[in-house]
Amino acid sequence: MDRAFQLAEEGLQAREVPVGCIMLYKDKVIASSRNTVNDTKNAVRHAEINCIDQVIDWCGANNEDILKVFQQIEVFVTVEPCIMCCAALRSLSVSHVTYGCNNDRFGGCGTVLNVHNHKGFFDKELKITSGIRKDEAVELLKNFYRGENPNGKWSFDLFWSV
Repeated sequence: MDRAFQLAEEGLQAREVPVGCIMLYKDKVIASSRNTVNDTKNAVRHAEINCIDQVIDWCGANNEDILKVFQQIEVFVTVEPCIMCCAALRSLSVSHVTYGCNNDRFGGCGTVLNVHNHKGFFDKELKITSGIRKDEAVELLKNFYRGENPNGKWSFDLFWSV
């Protein structure tokens, strides 16, 4: 989680929503990113999506089977993945997601929508661990929403309750 929080802090400095993510495969970090929505002007460039792209690239460079690798991926992210990201992680069959604070407006791991263990499409439940360094994650978000988001005027209270 240390690296994920470093990435979130980098995101804050770059005026992005401060979310950092890393993906481990066999105890090795093979992907790490932060949100790049404002930098890229692309609303789907969340930290998790950026990491997914890096894992796909890593698999190609290392001649690994993408689906088999994702089944062994552990995700560490500072904020609960949104519905889009949780659905992407779920559809790729990642093994475990650990996150800091809940995402009270867009959370896909059970806070808003329970994407992680929806029955019908998936054989197994996605394991979730929440609340790791929660206060630190919330403080980063508060710092961002106290400042100015270059692509919108939002307040912290609109998105997260503490």
